[in-house]
Amino acid sequence: MQQNKFDKNQLIGFILIGVILIGFLVYSNKQQKNQIATAQKEEQIAEKAEKTASDTKTVTPQPVKFDSTSQSKIELIPFTNKDLEVKVSTQGAQLREVKLTKWTSYDKDSKSHKKDLILVNSENSDFNISFKDKAGKIINTRDLIFAPEKNDTATVFTANLENGAFIKFIYQLKGKYSLDFSVETKDLTKITSAKHVSLNWQQNALALEKGKSQETIYTEYRYSLNNHSQTDYDTNGFEEAKDKLDWISVKQQFFATILESQQGFKNSKGTQESEKDDPVYLKNFVFSSIIPVEKGEINQNYTWNFLPLDYDLLKSYKTDSGQSKQFEYNIPFGWMKWLCIFYLWIYKFLAQFGIAAGWIIFLMTIVVKLVTSPIMYKQYIQGAKMRILKPDIDELNEKNKNADPLKKQKETMDLYRKAGVNPLAGCLPALIQIPIFYSLFRFFPNNIALRGQSFLWADDLTAYDSIYEWTTHIPLLSSFYGNHISLFTILYCVVLLIYTKMSTSTMQAPTQEGMPDMRFMMYLMPVMFIFWLNSYASGLSWYYLVSNAINILLILLIKNFMINEDKIHAKMQENKTKPVKKKSRWQQKMQDMMEQAQQQQKQIQEQKNKQSKNKK
Repeated sequence: MQQNKFDKNQLIGFILIGVILIGFLVYSNKQQKNQIATAQKEEQIAEKAEKTASDTKTVTPQPVKFDSTSQSKIELIPFTNKDLEVKVSTQGAQLREVKLTKWTSYDKDSKSHKKDLILVNSENSDFNISFKDKAGKIINTRDLIFAPEKNDTATVFTANLENGAFIKFIYQLKGKYSLDFSVETKDLTKITSAKHVSLNWQQNALALEKGKSQETIYTEYRYSLNNHSQTDYDTNGFEEAKDKLDWISVKQQFFATILESQQGFKNSKGTQESEKDDPVYLKNFVFSSIIPVEKGEINQNYTWNFLPLDYDLLKSYKTDSGQSKQFEYNIPFGWMKWLCIFYLWIYKFLAQFGIAAGWIIFLMTIVVKLVTSPIMYKQYIQGAKMRILKPDIDELNEKNKNADPLKKQKETMDLYRKAGVNPLAGCLPALIQIPIFYSLFRFFPNNIALRGQSFLWADDLTAYDSIYEWTTHIPLLSSFYGNHISLFTILYCVVLLIYTKMSTSTMQAPTQEGMPDMRFMMYLMPVMFIFWLNSYASGLSWYYLVSNAINILLILLIKNFMINEDKIHAKMQENKTKPVKKKSRWQQKMQDMMEQAQQQQKQIQEQKNKQSKNKK
């Protein structure tokens, strides 16, 4: 029997593949924090954040100095319903607190691990409109003190400017999660000749979930363009000089702050920067646009939307003409969106029977496995044929161990064809399963129905599960693995290793020297997943664990009750005695290419021999 040689080329191939996998791992975990803050520092920051969110007397949106007279005039005006609590400051007439009353965020220091869900507080947000007056002085609305006046439908914030001019911000609650506001001026031409003014919105996204590294990955800009006909997203920075934005969203893993403009944002630009070492904040977003001054005045209509990313809720938001606002684009289901929506439908259908979230995932796994079981059956049939043919392959390899590799490959393909075996038949079913794998990878970390749902030892199926944590920063380990141990991930990798052992029993070693052994790659994957999935949603690891356990059971079922290998062997022997079928175009083309390559290799060898003789 031929022995597999682990030559230099194969070693180089494995090293290159390993570098690619490690590179992908680094990319997936680049948002992981490089250093864990001390417990004392975290506690101080958390206390400070909580205090500033609840203290209605302290307003410090920007490092701008005001005199004591102005400070004494500052008030916080509340806007509340059963789902939303908003406070608007008379300083700048801008948001100073936004709380979603029916939701909670993660708090590692409390026993319940829960606290109020705050999207905006007095330190993390700033909204400003600025312009130059005729003397060249910059006027910022954030510096102005507005006088509030409540009427039957809205609250009007008015700030007096020079020469009898003034600016108004008019706020009114709209629906469950929205706050309409408009900006109006009077006699603006008395103090400025500008054709447009600047709008700037800055928001430092607060960490709300257990898994900060995963939440950071899903925190980004999302926006709609050109009357809701297009959508786009950005993870670094963007500039839309020509297109008009309908809305701009600071999207986090499960919640979004969306600012929409009835007239549209023009000449828009956005930047974002990660807060890697800050336990309180995820990313700092800065958005800017221009507001045209038409007929000497500003007259713009906006809406703030503070939304949980529930697919049905987001789909319900439409324009006055009935057109979808495309808010559902804030859920990053990716290019297999329709499959994620199908999973969502299954989940909601099962949830209405009061089944726990973890067991719903278990049942969903069974449904997916039933759908894909014919694919797995064909894969196993192909594997059984390859296993039965292995003695013939070994004999052929031994016979041609010193022969030309292309000739040996040609004879191997002829043997497959005579026996009625297609060595590539198992590839297509595997490729079909890739969209399923990808869509599930997107579904579980972005399904808000799973948020906060506990199962077994996991306290939140959208965040990592942890059976042990440590606070000491360990170089490399903390960056690539994290500071905790996910038991679901470990169990999944163990089961995957068992499944890999069973499924690779029919795989052949490479017949040509220098070709990588795919069996090695398949054994490497469980090791990679230990690092890759350790900080991802525990619901995803639980699904993969159940899925691979079912795969093992299916293999045993197919092997022991559904397949008779003796019959398959007899059929293959019968195929060998039959006349060889005419080659397909593809087979003929492949053979022609192999013969051409063999001829070229022969010519190269003859040239080398000739050069060697000339040197002598």
